[in-house]
Amino acid sequence: MPFFHNRAALLAGALLATSACGGNGAVPSNAVAGNPSLRVGVPQERAISPDDNTSILKKLKKDVVIGSTVDPTNGDTGPRSIARVTISYGKLKKGQLAVCDFADASGTPGNGTSVDVLDPTPGSKPTTFVQSSKIQGCDGNALSSANNTYAAGLTSHVVVKYDQNGKYVKTYGTPINAPMTSGDAFCGQPYAPEDIYVGDSKDGGITKFAAGLYGNPRPVEVITGFGVNNGSGWGVLGPSGIRYNGTRHGSLCNDTLYIADGVDNTIVAISKASNLLTTGEIQVKPGGKTFKCKQKRFTCATLVYSGSPLNAPVALALLPNGNLVAANTQGGNRLVEISASGKLLATKSVDKSSIAHVFGLLAIGSNDGNTVLFYTDTKDNSVHELEP
Repeated sequence: MPFFHNRAALLAGALLATSACGGNGAVPSNAVAGNPSLRVGVPQERAISPDDNTSILKKLKKDVVIGSTVDPTNGDTGPRSIARVTISYGKLKKGQLAVCDFADASGTPGNGTSVDVLDPTPGSKPTTFVQSSKIQGCDGNALSSANNTYAAGLTSHVVVKYDQNGKYVKTYGTPINAPMTSGDAFCGQPYAPEDIYVGDSKDGGITKFAAGLYGNPRPVEVITGFGVNNGSGWGVLGPSGIRYNGTRHGSLCNDTLYIADGVDNTIVAISKASNLLTTGEIQVKPGGKTFKCKQKRFTCATLVYSGSPLNAPVALALLPNGNLVAANTQGGNRLVEISASGKLLATKSVDKSSIAHVFGLLAIGSNDGNTVLFYTDTKDNSVHELEP
């Protein structure tokens, strides 16, 4: 992927770079220096790789149940999204999985108010990390490099920031309307930019804001026009499954943001995403396959893939080799693997039910041989791992 100039370095008044080792709730620099496990780098699942036509999904033949996601405090169910802890800091330990509960103990969608954490090993038990009505309908949880959690509440209409110990920090509202996903974007190393992206199921926009004290913490809807279906409960569709692929080049980021469009059955790539700054810089035209980019020199969108076998995709995983895996909510909960250049590589049904059950995906690993894929299953309220 070619290296480009960073727009923030060229425009007056642009966002300041967000420090991964300073700012509100960030890892103290002295803690990093004294503990190698806190040194911030590029998470394995975000490392940029050249286009690869090797199917990883075909290699993942074993399905292992990691553990229940039923909240031990209030019984919340319905794991909607999944994130991985990349450093040990605060109450969170490196390698743990954080899951957002979308439903309450009775199974009513949109009533869940918890973020739970469990170890990535079979037989794990969940612990409550956050429980609050502020995140009612929790359907997205992004983890920053400093272990701050950004939980999206579809029903409460906000995104809420919690620190590394689960303590409330801040609420983000307008222009966020009905958030259905959230994703962290950090291209690695101290002082590199780090942002949170939020997909909106009401207006089809993507909102961006800084993940730390530095930069501009004000939410800005930088992308508009993705399709929405005005659905309810588990049937809500819009821009979701946000995944970020970035590495640092000097003081700048070489990065791409991937988004699943569940209404138009597409996967879209946003090039040089760290350069997005102002409202409506990228507009998705009707149908979801073409785009208007106000600042093509700095950032633009391209279509990665569209149509069958994508069928209402809501989740994405970024594999270490650069491929993407999407989770359909229709058509047998099928997983679809696509290369970064848009070549269909494989499909796999993990749940034959006609009812949607797979809503969260996460891949980890460093090469084709050790990649595994986690998915959440609302049928048995658990996290599963697909492994070779």
